[in-house]
Amino acid sequence: MGNPLATEVLAHSSIFVTTSPARPRRFDLRRLYTALALIPAVYLIIVHLAPWALTLLLLVVGSIALLELYKLSFPSHLSRLLMGGGLAGFAFTLTHSHFSYSLSELLVGTVLVAAVTLAISAASSEHRWNDAVVIFLGLLYVGFPLSTVVSTRTLSGGEWLVLFLAVVTWASDSGAYYAGTLWGKHPLLPSISPKKTIEGVLGGLVLAVGVACLAQQWFTSELSLADAVILGVLLTTAGLLGDLFESLIKRRTGVKDSGGILPGHGGMLDRLDSLLFTAPTFYYYVAYVRGLSPPS
Repeated sequence: MGNPLATEVLAHSSIFVTTSPARPRRFDLRRLYTALALIPAVYLIIVHLAPWALTLLLLVVGSIALLELYKLSFPSHLSRLLMGGGLAGFAFTLTHSHFSYSLSELLVGTVLVAAVTLAISAASSEHRWNDAVVIFLGLLYVGFPLSTVVSTRTLSGGEWLVLFLAVVTWASDSGAYYAGTLWGKHPLLPSISPKKTIEGVLGGLVLAVGVACLAQQWFTSELSLADAVILGVLLTTAGLLGDLFESLIKRRTGVKDSGGILPGHGGMLDRLDSLLFTAPTFYYYVAYVRGLSPPS
């Protein structure tokens, strides 16, 4: 006969092991399938088609992201008229590089669109001005950043610069996701984004800098190797801020994803959140620090 006490301890141990298994870390393969489907098309549009093709792509994806933002902000009472005014202002903002009107003209045009929309809106005065503020902030959050992608495309070698921006932003996001999934143990800001970890941020930084250096050697000779390293760090930092900013919006509205249009990625705003911060960072660096300009 065995020791009864030992038998009882083993029984309790087996219960503990079977009832509290370690949770395996799992990748969402839908992210990979979605990326494999979209990357070739995006590459073709950026590099091999006319600049207007990229602008049209940004108009489509940006409009979807903006609508998701408005629905998060106003789940019940936002009128179609106000959303239409916001989309019109977004289109006006995004295309200003093609029509060469100044920022002051852009601001005046946006204000006029907002004023006309508000004047004919059926919303109550209590909601009208709050709605107008959110519509305007949506243009700043989505419209202005995406317009800097269009402005980058107009620079000399702009198609390759936009590709550099896209691949480094993607590398930072992907490195953070996979490193965080595999090794993440220390939460970064759990009150805002519970799944984001310090290990994930470091993984995103390493991959972004590595990809930036490879891209500089391969297709962006306008930039130096030092530029590539600096941009890898800058874009990782900006992308992290963009991710946290959108997480804060979703946290306050009580939703997990901004939408479900992209399998494994959530909504369009979820996919663009990093780019909305990396795009202006990149444009102002290459245009004003490096001094790149449109071809003469």
